[in-house]
Amino acid sequence: MLRQSRLRMERLRFISPVKGSNDLSRYYDFIMSFDEKYFSSHTYANITFAKYSMYWWSNRFFAMLARRYGKRGARLLEVGSGMGHLVAQLEDTFETVGVDLNHWAVEQSKSVVQKSSLQTASAQELPFANNSFNVVIIKHIVEHLPNPEQAINEIGRVTEKGGTLILATPNLGSMLKPWKGAKWIGYQDPTHISLKEPTEWLALIQKAGFELKHVFSDGFWDVPYIRFVPRQIQKLFFGSLGGIQAITGIVFLPMTWGESILVIAKKK
Repeated sequence: MLRQSRLRMERLRFISPVKGSNDLSRYYDFIMSFDEKYFSSHTYANITFAKYSMYWWSNRFFAMLARRYGKRGARLLEVGSGMGHLVAQLEDTFETVGVDLNHWAVEQSKSVVQKSSLQTASAQELPFANNSFNVVIIKHIVEHLPNPEQAINEIGRVTEKGGTLILATPNLGSMLKPWKGAKWIGYQDPTHISLKEPTEWLALIQKAGFELKHVFSDGFWDVPYIRFVPRQIQKLFFGSLGGIQAITGIVFLPMTWGESILVIAKKK
């Protein structure tokens, strides 16, 4: 118990100071939400890390985007590197760095990666110098943060001129979100404390010094959408376009045609 308390206090030093008691409580709750239990609950509860799983295809897709828009041999940062599977895929192309608030996940990642540098740190206070990275990936992290604007500004600070930001977050503008109602995937994780409309995310990215290059979505994979229709049929019908995009790496799905909004932006 004492060891767990020390670890929690250690994590606190990575969070920027807060002004009021309510803010402090929110930060504390935020930090306490991310321990090893997180990776067996919420949206991770039914995820398998196996090859050819949805998780594997997602990481492969983001790796393809990084290789397409980044500079080979340059430094790449994943903010919220989780279990380390994405940075591990990119070690052959970039000098890879991963940070995550979850100290347990960082330690687990060390058995997955070979060359990547990994450390415990907050997205809201990145421990890197200005203009340190050619590519920064932040995949389904901003919605968890008490202050996502600060995190995006930090990413702008550490991204070099001409560098690439690749961001993904739940899409409140999803065309089929009303079909799911309260059961929509973005509402299922109680640590999603900063859900925003797509226009708000785009404004924050531009404010941080980025020029938008591609804004698209990941397809409709939050089945079932229709009662009494078999799940597998719905996966095929609704998920086929997202699957084609993930396999080919060609981005073509409009922003409203998916459960996540994805953004590729260049630092001015």
